[in-house]
Amino acid sequence: MVTTSLPLIENHSPAHICPYDQACSYLEWAAKELKLDQGIVEILSHPRKVVTVSIPIRMDSGEVRVFAGHRVQHSDILGPYKGGIRYHEAVTLREVSALAMLMTWKCALLGIPYGGGKGGIPIDPKEFSVGELERISRRYISELIKDIGPSVDIPAPDMGTSAREMAWMMDTYSVNVGHSVPGVVTGKPLSIGGSLGREMATGRGVMIIVREAIADHGKSLVGVRVAIQGFGNVGGAAAELLHQQGAKIIAVSSASGGIFAENGLDISAVKAYAAANHRSVVGFPQGTPISNADLLTLPCDVLIPAALENQITAENVHQIKAQFVAEAANGPVTLEANRVLEAQGVTVLPDILANAGGVVVSYLEWVQGLSYLFWDEERVNREMEHLMVQAYRKVIHESQARGVNLRLAAYTLGVGRVAQALNDRGLYP
Repeated sequence: MVTTSLPLIENHSPAHICPYDQACSYLEWAAKELKLDQGIVEILSHPRKVVTVSIPIRMDSGEVRVFAGHRVQHSDILGPYKGGIRYHEAVTLREVSALAMLMTWKCALLGIPYGGGKGGIPIDPKEFSVGELERISRRYISELIKDIGPSVDIPAPDMGTSAREMAWMMDTYSVNVGHSVPGVVTGKPLSIGGSLGREMATGRGVMIIVREAIADHGKSLVGVRVAIQGFGNVGGAAAELLHQQGAKIIAVSSASGGIFAENGLDISAVKAYAAANHRSVVGFPQGTPISNADLLTLPCDVLIPAALENQITAENVHQIKAQFVAEAANGPVTLEANRVLEAQGVTVLPDILANAGGVVVSYLEWVQGLSYLFWDEERVNREMEHLMVQAYRKVIHESQARGVNLRLAAYTLGVGRVAQALNDRGLYP
């Protein structure tokens, strides 16, 4: 077993699935299949840099509060660090470290010249005013000013953040260096160098991978029954795009609960309801109430966990009735549950492939920003689809060639590419 250490070790109960330990298990799994040198595995099992900063903020009340902000840079073997910044009360250093590692493999799998990074602040953004969030965002990024940059580390939106926060961060960085630097973050508003297609990118990527997997089984999306846990930016976009392709979305959910309709939901109406109801779908009149846990066990063709990690575990995996599970969230299926699903004949479309659309379009935004030449949405979507389909085909070929499931195939491709680059570059000094 690979041993790992981080500067801050957080307590967690034995029953809790530690995301960082699970990420290392995936690395070890792929390394065993690839027969990697143990020294390379040891290097890749540790983030290159872990930064925790203090964020003192004057609240609207006049009170001064201090928050902690994390940024983990896992690997820059293939290029600058890349990864989102999340604002969520459950953010921990180990979670951010795990997500940074997964981003490394995701970028390598997609053939994008980035390494993995991730950041976060353990706050619930709904509890703060817009002014307080702006001050938190600006102070956080100013504390990281020496550790980020368009050729160093490029943050993006994640859970609890959006184009608004990226605009504040881009402006703060630009003011500090003395000139406008649109390439320092991605996921920005269009007015300051954002890319068309970015808002729907992750959900579009999920739709593309589901479409390709369904097609490989001789079907189209028309009439396919889909249940989606999570109706935020990713789940909502996936629902909308799958619905447009003819799929029947039978259930969706938000944090406080979900809705079910045997004959399919009117996704446009659900989106309008959620927009007027603090992003919650609970109470939608044309749907039957359902819990997030029960949604996962609905009989359906495609189940899309698009919320948090560790949603399908050893405790509920035997109740899953879907033919396909597409991981729109990061790590929603544990390694143990993945093995059970595969043994039951369920096709699991792994997160480092299925939810990669966001980082692909972030990369395309970065390329446009560096060249100061911006594309129309049709070209962005076309370029993204090419990269997503190409990666899917590589994973299918790797799976067949090695006789392994899709998750291990995706990891052998991603980890293998990084390991090869590390071997070629050598160890300094």
